Amino acid sequence: MQTKTYSSAIEWLFQQFPSYQAIGFKAYKPDLGNINRLIDVLSLDINQLRFIHIAGTNGKGSTSSMLASILTESNEKVGLFTSPHIQSFTERIRVNGAMISEESVLEFTTKIQSLTLDFEPSFFEITFAMALAFFLKENCSICVIETGLGGRLDATNCIIPLVTAITSISLDHTQFLGNTLSSIAFEKAGIFKFKVPAIIGNVPSETVSVFEAQAKIQKAPFIQVENRTHDFTIPLLGSYQENNFQLVLTVIDTLKEFGFTINASSIQLGLDHLVKNTGFYGRMQVIGQQPLTLLDVSHNVAGVEQTLATIKTINKGQLYVIYGSSSDKNYEEIIALFSKDAVVHFCQFASERSLSASILEDLALKQGSNSLFFKDIHTAIKTTQQAAKEEDTILVLGSFFLVSDYF
Repeated sequence: MQTKTYSSAIEWLFQQFPSYQAIGFKAYKPDLGNINRLIDVLSLDINQLRFIHIAGTNGKGSTSSMLASILTESNEKVGLFTSPHIQSFTERIRVNGAMISEESVLEFTTKIQSLTLDFEPSFFEITFAMALAFFLKENCSICVIETGLGGRLDATNCIIPLVTAITSISLDHTQFLGNTLSSIAFEKAGIFKFKVPAIIGNVPSETVSVFEAQAKIQKAPFIQVENRTHDFTIPLLGSYQENNFQLVLTVIDTLKEFGFTINASSIQLGLDHLVKNTGFYGRMQVIGQQPLTLLDVSHNVAGVEQTLATIKTINKGQLYVIYGSSSDKNYEEIIALFSKDAVVHFCQFASERSLSASILEDLALKQGSNSLFFKDIHTAIKTTQQAAKEEDTILVLGSFFLVSDYF
């Protein structure tokens, strides 16, 4: 049965084919066969497109969005593929900032439903194929592709890019990427391609040899980011964003070798127009003042550590943390990172992947008498803002799903 509306198309996408966003580990399909077969069935000539491929534990979204925005300001027609979405599915696929239309999503979904396939592509595989088809239709001159999970066996790894880049490496998704930094680095390095420049950013020293070895196997020029001084203004809070931007500058240097014209003016304009050109939000995003209230999608130990380090530099009073986590995250280790002086509240979110109310209530009890449990983010924020003083800071973090529930 074919869907006839956008809402029914989205419902079908999420229900018929498992998505990691919805069910977590069970959706992971470590194989590139389906995406390659789907591209073949749809007759998508992806060799017509040029790509930048970005992988890493943290910073993929920031790096991809900065690159896409700068390239947009450099008069390129830029396709941007990111995941997961926060408010709308259409956020995942953009051209020069404009999201794919609901009509295009419905049209592609209907086309998939009309096919007679002897295999079952996943939600993510269908979504990436949709992005490729849309970028071809829009005649994009360059496409910035963020991996979904890992790299080597991620569906996005079917492309041959102009350049590959790794943002950072830390422990996350260990159930299928490995439980050591070296094993995770190996999976991320799987995006390296034959003679394609391979750039690594601020990664742990113990992983550099892994990346270097994989680049050597691919005969890929290996480039390690060297920090440089600059006069650009980065519109994102967090010292870690400087690391991401240093990677962006190195990727830009490499793109110039392929004939791209990118000057200092377009770089700053790209940074200034980041939200307009990419829809990038939910990363240290200010949603209120007096008390300062921020949303952040940090959800693993390394990301939360960086976020808290930034908060420490800007907080003038009491820190309130509203934390929500998926059940498959190492939430106890993350909670241990919060300052003993912080007031920590716990919040459930709508996705079935949320920690259960009983676990969250138990965590609140363990945290102390000031800790509260909330069933929804709006009540959590409103109640906390009422309790806080003007000079205090409220940080909402822990999951894309928690932030999504706010909008």
